[in-house]
Amino acid sequence: MHGDESTGERPAPPGAPSGRGKVIRDAVHKDIHLSAAELRLLDTPPMQRLRGIRQLGAAFYVYPAAQHSRFEHCVGTCWMARKIVSSIESAGAFQFPEVEKRAIFLASLAHDVTHIPFGHTFEDERKLLPRHDRSEKRYAHFLHDSELGEVLHASEAGRLALEILHPDLAMPPERRYLRQIVSGTIGADLLDYLKRDNYFCGLSQEYDDRVFRYFAIADGELVLELHHQGLFRRDALSEITNLLRIRYVLSERVYYHHAKIACGVMISKAIESAFEAGLEESDLYELTDDALPFYLEQRCAAAPGLRELLGAFRTRRLFKRCYMLSRGVGEEVVGKLVEKYRFNTEGERTVAEAQIAGALGAEPHQVAIYCPSEEMALKEADMPVTLGRGRTMRFAELNTAEMEGLRDQHRALWRFYVFVSRRLAHRLQEAGDACEEVIGLPNELPHEMRGRAD
Repeated sequence: MHGDESTGERPAPPGAPSGRGKVIRDAVHKDIHLSAAELRLLDTPPMQRLRGIRQLGAAFYVYPAAQHSRFEHCVGTCWMARKIVSSIESAGAFQFPEVEKRAIFLASLAHDVTHIPFGHTFEDERKLLPRHDRSEKRYAHFLHDSELGEVLHASEAGRLALEILHPDLAMPPERRYLRQIVSGTIGADLLDYLKRDNYFCGLSQEYDDRVFRYFAIADGELVLELHHQGLFRRDALSEITNLLRIRYVLSERVYYHHAKIACGVMISKAIESAFEAGLEESDLYELTDDALPFYLEQRCAAAPGLRELLGAFRTRRLFKRCYMLSRGVGEEVVGKLVEKYRFNTEGERTVAEAQIAGALGAEPHQVAIYCPSEEMALKEADMPVTLGRGRTMRFAELNTAEMEGLRDQHRALWRFYVFVSRRLAHRLQEAGDACEEVIGLPNELPHEMRGRAD
């Protein structure tokens, strides 16, 4: 069921669905109103599975309360989409056709249904699998050949929602806003997870709901209006900048926290071993976070290092950093490191891990290289904004000092790490020396540990 499903006589807020629906009590947004059609979608097995997929993967090993699920996030995203649509319509300049509104809300509710356990870890950190929202195979499994697919195919709004969620289908130029409201650079997805991730990680960053007043539709796009009656709105500028600030703080303290990354490379190394033992991506589709380790042990018990990795992951015997590089090595070197070690196209990462392990007399599964994308950009800064008189540009093009500073700070979060098993923790200096030999660049970790920036 859905928690507090009271259907009492409390008044519904503006934009809440009319007719028979239910009210869900949410920790972050409080009362969330869902329509009967949205509840039917929510009650399908693919959506209910998301209760067992944590929004922040292994971040709960750093922030114990960060146990919130993709299910909660999807419900919150639907509510944020409803607030965006309601605010745009209240301004009077644009009215959505009813079928579009219902489609936006259904798509928002189902936008993360293609996630698998620790999905971002496998997709973004070690690049083992395609992104959840770019996989035609997962789209077919979760949104087409399923009870959820049947629910969506049964209505015009549901079929439009499927178009919004399709990984390879471009929206017509005059209707780009449909997808942008759901998952644009600044849209319903972002507005929910900024609040939700902050709340459950115990952080105090917050944005003001006045941000909803700035949304508008212009030339088929979702935009943020930085003007009113021909005058520039500094309050809008500061609130959008605040969103970027919150996004940066989450990146610094949560998304790129070195202990969270260590957890990620451990479970990723286990999955890599399982893939080599015959595991298929589709085997992960029906699993939850907590079920994954048990499934891997039963299915791939003989895979090299699997039991050791999973045992250490369960008991938080985390891999330790022995080597680090920062963006201080220069953009050209960063690009070469990413090309060589991030995608592992020619097996360079695997070879380097084996070489470092060999120098230590260890096993390859006891060494893990982590190399993030070289971009590390605040993509939210690409949100289109209007300045009046038909002028539209990307927010980043305003080049405000604070925005530029935030973008530079975010890029400076880039770190190349080598981790080793806790069993090698007494040999970190030796491990760092081996990394220098294999990778060919001086280890910056000693400077980092002493708090130096050079």
